[in-house]
Amino acid sequence: MADKIKKILIANRGEIACRVIRTCRKMGIASVAVYSDADRKALHVRMADEAVHIGPSPATESYLMIEKIIAACRQTGADAVHPGYGFLSENPEFARCLKKEGITFIGPSPESMEAMGLKDAAKKLMEKAGVPVTPGYHGPDQDGKLLKARAGMIGYPVLIKAVAGGGGKGMRKVEQAEDFDDALASARREAKAAFGDERVLIEKYIDSPRHIEVQIFGDTHGNIIHMFERDCSIQRRHQKVIEEAPAPGLREEVRQAMCEAAIKAAKAVDYVGAGTVEFIVDGSGELRKDGFWFMEMNTRLQVEHPVTEMITGLDLVEWQIRVAQGEKLPKQKDIKMHGHAIEARIYAEDPANDFLPSTGNFEIFEIPRPGLDDPGALPQGVTQRVDTGIAQESEISVFYDPMIAKYIAHALTRTDAILALQQMCRASLLYPIWTNLRFLGRCLEQEAFLSGAISTGFIAEHMADLVPESLSERDRARLSSALHIMQHPEHQTEFDGWRLNLPPRNTAIIYVNGHPTEVPLKPMQGADFLSHEFTPVHKVKDGVVVGIDGMACLVQTEPPVTSGQIAAGNTLNAPMPGRIIAVNVKVGDKVKAGDKLIIMEAMKMEMTLDGPRDGVVAKVYVKPDALVADGEVLLELEDA
Repeated sequence: MADKIKKILIANRGEIACRVIRTCRKMGIASVAVYSDADRKALHVRMADEAVHIGPSPATESYLMIEKIIAACRQTGADAVHPGYGFLSENPEFARCLKKEGITFIGPSPESMEAMGLKDAAKKLMEKAGVPVTPGYHGPDQDGKLLKARAGMIGYPVLIKAVAGGGGKGMRKVEQAEDFDDALASARREAKAAFGDERVLIEKYIDSPRHIEVQIFGDTHGNIIHMFERDCSIQRRHQKVIEEAPAPGLREEVRQAMCEAAIKAAKAVDYVGAGTVEFIVDGSGELRKDGFWFMEMNTRLQVEHPVTEMITGLDLVEWQIRVAQGEKLPKQKDIKMHGHAIEARIYAEDPANDFLPSTGNFEIFEIPRPGLDDPGALPQGVTQRVDTGIAQESEISVFYDPMIAKYIAHALTRTDAILALQQMCRASLLYPIWTNLRFLGRCLEQEAFLSGAISTGFIAEHMADLVPESLSERDRARLSSALHIMQHPEHQTEFDGWRLNLPPRNTAIIYVNGHPTEVPLKPMQGADFLSHEFTPVHKVKDGVVVGIDGMACLVQTEPPVTSGQIAAGNTLNAPMPGRIIAVNVKVGDKVKAGDKLIIMEAMKMEMTLDGPRDGVVAKVYVKPDALVADGEVLLELEDA
């Protein structure tokens, strides 16, 4: 058996760093945090026993610098490194460098990472091991014409996927041949930026696909076990949003076949540590033993690991450390599944504005505090959990992923787990940064979701319900009630709408997040209604912030004063800080509203900026690779 680990450096940031630190404390192991300029005041820095500054804010100059991580290990005497997920977690060179230094890497061998790190090679290996693989092209020839021809042979729709990819980066669904070239160029750009490798593969797109993955673990004694499956089908742009375990509607014989296939995959690469084998599943009907195919293997801990912990009672980070110390895993027969767990990822983004990431600092930061808050009317046996790396004073930076927290709920039944998660979303209030909290709540309320009729296309299919164009009548009444109570705390009487020599007025205009909104003058049961409906209310400098099922609404009685507005849409402005990837027009070009004028990247996401109106390009102020500030003018238009 290897020596006991005494001090772990976490080569990561945010909620996963905080998560690892909690297990270190439980096991009596010292923890070391690393941080960039942007993370000087971050929660993981304050939680760790020690912290080491490793460089400027961009990850390429800090968290991705192998030599800086190793220097921090030397400085603090850390004898092990936990890589978290993302950054260097699946970098075999990092693992090799640590081994040379005599530092334990809490993860698989470099050889296992290399075998599974490139999707094309991994699929060939899986075919050899007898694991079912999705039809597609995984060859080395990257000529665009050949790839397009192969896509035609496979049959549309197809998926273009980055060979070295993960997390939905470098992935594009293509419905028809005419769209292939643009999708390929975009996928290659994103893959190059995210992984330093622009190579792609082509796969058949499965209709009504479900994304089901199996948590596996291997130890240094040759044992490989599974910890059941997770359903990660609720995705937006190939990024998981809601995950749950076990998978709804998965019969035991199908579960057994899928878990056996996952263990075959792990054995094929002599896997050690925590890993996830991901399958694409035909969800067009009842799930079948011959209806799932290998997609990829993630050779690290997954973001969604808490749902597995909740149904098994196991601490996966603890078992990562135990395996790294040479301990044996528990027997497969001793791992049991209890109840149902579901997780939602809380992101700093604006669903009403095409999910544009949001940056800045929190003025109001109210999230559930399981064990501290009143559990309310939760059913018996319900457990709630919050994993976060954010606190009241934290900044959501343009440099990193915009995830704020993960909310997890566990109960004896799927229905009770969903209800508990809905409650967590509704009781939260974050301001002024936009979040997807209400969007998540609406996902959880959809009849299709409640019945388990889910697929990776769920969000796109229900978008009109998930992001409605206007507030409901019930929402407007709650806003009116909240505003009245804040303005008249001494008496919660109703407005009567009385006006001299005029009929009583039943409605009024207020401004909600800057938009004029008609609301009823009659409040809806005052404070009792607000409390029952999870409607937190706060006075702020500019007005009143009201939480409507997790959505922060700034309510004002007078039109807000805005700055920087450009008449008639004559300019195209950067929606947030970022880097220009491509400029598709030049001075003198005629453009139409909606034309793709500029492509930029921010918070690990590529976004296309469309023309605001028809016109002629008068001036272009930026070039590819330019760094731009929030609101910066990128180009100007003039009339044709």
